[in-house]
Amino acid sequence: MVVGTGKIKFKLYGVGSLKEKRKIIKAIIGRIKNVFNISIAETDHNDSLLWAEIGFSMTGNDSRLINSKVDKVLNLADEIGLARIVDTDIEILHI
Repeated sequence: MVVGTGKIKFKLYGVGSLKEKRKIIKAIIGRIKNVFNISIAETDHNDSLLWAEIGFSMTGNDSRLINSKVDKVLNLADEIGLARIVDTDIEILHI
């Protein structure tokens, strides 16, 4: 079994409240989840107006396929354009 995990750290601009931030993060998470049907959630910086972090994971049996999907998730998060990606971290585990 192959497990792909990733973290994406975003910088948010023009956010005046946690409600606005949640709306942006929820939109990003929802769009990614609808396209890839993966496990994804906000994982850090929950009370910050400037920063957000989401984490995601997926499983499969082909490491090339998982690696490709992880890259596509990162690309889609960037293409959505609601927040600027400042850092990413991915890991492919063979269990």
